[in-house]
Amino acid sequence: MTTRREILQLGAVGAVGAMSALGMARMSDPVPTPSLLAPANMPVPYAGVFRRPPELVPYATGFDDGDPARPFAKFALTEKIGQAQILPGLSTTLAGYNGIFPGPTIRVRQGTRSEVRIRNALPAAGLLHPAAFNTVTHMHGSASLPQYDGYANDFTAPGKVKNYQYPNWQSARTLWYHDHNHLVTSQNVYSGLAGFYPMSDRYEQAQLPQGEFDVPLMISDAMFNADGSLGFNDNGHAGLWGDVIMVNGVPWPTMKVKPRIYRFRVLVASITRSYRPTLSTGDPFYVVGTDGGMTPKVEAVQSWRQGTAERYEILIDFRKYRVGQMIEMRNLSNKNNVSYANTNKIMRFEVVADSGSTAGSISAIPTTLDDGGSANPERGGLDVMKLTPEMAVAKRILRVQREGGEWTINGETWEDVAASGFSRCFGSPQPYSVEQWTITNESGGWFHPVHIHLIDAKIIARNTNGGKPFPWEGGPKDVFYAGENESITMLMQFNTGAHTGGRYMVHCHNLVHEDHDMMVQFSVGDWRNNDPVSSDYPVVDTTPMGSYPPVYRPGFAAGT
Repeated sequence: MTTRREILQLGAVGAVGAMSALGMARMSDPVPTPSLLAPANMPVPYAGVFRRPPELVPYATGFDDGDPARPFAKFALTEKIGQAQILPGLSTTLAGYNGIFPGPTIRVRQGTRSEVRIRNALPAAGLLHPAAFNTVTHMHGSASLPQYDGYANDFTAPGKVKNYQYPNWQSARTLWYHDHNHLVTSQNVYSGLAGFYPMSDRYEQAQLPQGEFDVPLMISDAMFNADGSLGFNDNGHAGLWGDVIMVNGVPWPTMKVKPRIYRFRVLVASITRSYRPTLSTGDPFYVVGTDGGMTPKVEAVQSWRQGTAERYEILIDFRKYRVGQMIEMRNLSNKNNVSYANTNKIMRFEVVADSGSTAGSISAIPTTLDDGGSANPERGGLDVMKLTPEMAVAKRILRVQREGGEWTINGETWEDVAASGFSRCFGSPQPYSVEQWTITNESGGWFHPVHIHLIDAKIIARNTNGGKPFPWEGGPKDVFYAGENESITMLMQFNTGAHTGGRYMVHCHNLVHEDHDMMVQFSVGDWRNNDPVSSDYPVVDTTPMGSYPPVYRPGFAAGT
């Protein structure tokens, strides 16, 4: 009998058309798979015009029970098919939130709870797989209830809707939302289901650039068939490496910048590829934020290593450059990527004359930052960056491995979790307890960006770099780059906010590895609390299409 996984594997290979034979490559031997585009349709580095994703306006705002201390904002997104002009002379079909890639940026403030109504208006079958086009939305970086965390089996079928609830009590940070549907996360995210969700607070607003000078950068890569459609080759479940690098959906764009200090929220949304950005001038970046918010100390780095789903907030000081000067953000890459002619480039900056308001700008690079400490000390919440090993009540090890043709964590996969009725847990820490976890990469010549849901953690040790975290890792993290034969040790508090916990996932964020089947779970407290599937089922959407027309805030000029 053909299994569902076998059907998905065959569909993923068949979706690439002329690339399908390469889709059968051995896992240990990734095959370069360049786009099949005619030269006239292949994008040229730096010819594209930079753009920011549009910012979505809430369809409703107010106060819970009329209490001014309990504000809310409600948003609506529709997952649907759209057309994108990524390539010269061709259109590319994608699946996006509101039919666009990246999806709309949703900006929220700490303390304002949000509700995001997500309707699945996609066709019956996926773009890159023949299975039902079910979706699961994960708000990456949010301490959400399990039923709103994007549990891999909590899917919304086409024609249904789910209202996701986000508490937004954590400190300011760059979150992002993306698909998390079991076995086809890589195809669904690659099809376009990803968007930014920055959260601000008074500390971040007082210390870092805002508005025009606060810029989201979603970096991804893709390969294309001759007709402009997306190609997909996961190299026998090793990973996908495209030959076209995009920033906010534009191949190698050029951005016009003023001679000011800019803040860039850098998110890697590639399926597999990792990056090592550097500036062509040799000047430093200033790291001011990591996955979970601001860094206590600002670090100047010539480059940094960044894997899928990691977020780094960096400052670039353009005041030193002359008007008309071009500065490239290049990619030095890392071990075990597949490189092509132009994957050593990311984007370019063109310095233009200063003009307009200074609102949102800062006058100097800070040396230290204050994030305000714990966002909920009254409940027992601790400042993550002040955790010490003595606070840990347990130590655990996560071994990422390749066994029997499967990617595993401690020798187990998500299929083992499913076979247990979703009760099997790697551990069951208590709410607000502190633990020390170590991730050890025993999979040979592969890197793994490992994501632990719910938590922020402080990296305290590596078996490389003299035993210390890398300079860019000086803030709270939720994705941990486990390079080849590396181990990382971190401290974390299981801060659930006002709720009682439940089950959360741990997985590799190389989404091909996640799909095949490198994912386990832990429970905070009793695993039966807040069942991630049955607590709030999606329902049939009876509202007419167009009932929540999107409204976007006025944007900035093209190219800026």
